[in-house]
Amino acid sequence: MTLTRLSLAQFRSWPRLDLNLGKEPLAVFGPNGSGKTNILEAVSMLAPGRGLRSAPALEQALKGKAAGWRIDATLGDHQIRTQAPPDQTRNVAIDDKTVPQTALARLVRVIWLVPSMDRLWTESPEGRRRFLDRVTLSLMPDHADLALAYDKAMRERNRLLRDQISDVGWYRALEGQMAEAGAALTRNRQSAIAAIMASQGTHDAFPAATLTLLAGEGHADDADAESIAARMAAMRPRDLAAGRSLTGPHRADLGATWGPQDMPAALSSTGEQKALLLSLILANARALADQPVLLLLDEVAAHLDADRRAALYDLICTLPAQSLLTGTGPELFSDLGSRARHLAVEKTDGKSGTVPLD
Repeated sequence: MTLTRLSLAQFRSWPRLDLNLGKEPLAVFGPNGSGKTNILEAVSMLAPGRGLRSAPALEQALKGKAAGWRIDATLGDHQIRTQAPPDQTRNVAIDDKTVPQTALARLVRVIWLVPSMDRLWTESPEGRRRFLDRVTLSLMPDHADLALAYDKAMRERNRLLRDQISDVGWYRALEGQMAEAGAALTRNRQSAIAAIMASQGTHDAFPAATLTLLAGEGHADDADAESIAARMAAMRPRDLAAGRSLTGPHRADLGATWGPQDMPAALSSTGEQKALLLSLILANARALADQPVLLLLDEVAAHLDADRRAALYDLICTLPAQSLLTGTGPELFSDLGSRARHLAVEKTDGKSGTVPLD
């Protein structure tokens, strides 16, 4: 199932954009600020959530928060529309039927890599946890519903803790909901890690990694609902003092080591960290060989030498995925040659537009 059409209206810097796409990679290039990433962000909105920038819908409109935007896409035989009408939240329709955002996860898998993720291994656990959950969602669409259920119950429990409520019955009910959803979340994460490790390639330029679900003080690797509920009950006095839940899968972290010396990712060079991250992204796409996959690689050439860049393009062309890449100049994609379509963009008067290619 291929994304064959993408139409944008008032989205980010694009007053209008109509693209016809095919199975071959699309390389989008232009100067910084020309709107390249905005195209990838629009495609990322074909997945549940806030897209690759994690931006509120009202901030994505060209004309400001009081305006709106619309994205239309043709994916195989399906017509997708997601939009944020003026002063309204985002909504989704598939084949003219309004559906929850989570329905998108069952239709297409969207994977992305953006420059801010280059710091994944050296920043806080929250970013690595979000990365792991996006990978897990691509493999198990029910992960989104489980995360929503867990977060809703945790917000309610945290409210009780902040208000110093002592009613045991309320806590037991919410902790039971958190435990059931949390155990399933953890099992999904563990299964996703196993699937990614099994799908890693053997190319020297993109090393295979050993991945670990790090538990920390939150015991975030516990996949037994009864055990999770019992621990939350035991932790209530401490949680009341902190005003928040200190144990559970929301405290999980992702660990990665690679090479014969089991080098921690955080201690690797910038180039090695980027190569390791790309290795995981490529493995994620391979693990989804039986599903429609959109692979979005923003400024992907950053921190890659020429040989590694050429190796990456060779691997992309073998993936069971439809790929969109961005970069500042056409020379960055010369190794793709005729294997890809190329699109030049520019920005004038604050608005993006395409440039005809010879």
